[in-house]
Amino acid sequence: MKKTILSIGLMLCVAIGAKAQETTTPNPVNPNAPKFKFETEVLDYGTIEHNADGNREFKFTNIGKEPLIISNAVGSCGCTTPNWPKEPIKPGGTGVIKVKYATDRIGAFEKTITLTSNADTPTKVIKIKGVVNPDPAPANNTGDLKK
Repeated sequence: MKKTILSIGLMLCVAIGAKAQETTTPNPVNPNAPKFKFETEVLDYGTIEHNADGNREFKFTNIGKEPLIISNAVGSCGCTTPNWPKEPIKPGGTGVIKVKYATDRIGAFEKTITLTSNADTPTKVIKIKGVVNPDPAPANNTGDLKK
């Protein structure tokens, strides 16, 4: 009896394993799909002053054959705020992803912006980096009182 139950269990496991390994046909690649071509995928702010202008732009072209629609753009932290075109970018058309980095944060930074779209690569990651210098005139918090 134990051998029968064990045999049935073994056959069931083999059948489930074989079914799990069946190959599925991958989604066909659309040769006309929209496609990003960025002037640069990494924007280097360089070394900037504390509280300097943190606005920059990523310029891109749709080199695909269908309109490019960006459905979302998310910064890797709250200090990086992206703004993207909400209207479709026609084939051959250009667009701009605007990025604002909070330059009140001192030190080196490297952040990402993840774009979600209908492009041939639905998720695209672009980066910003740089160094924010310390405030040259920090507030006097020594508590000294004039006498």
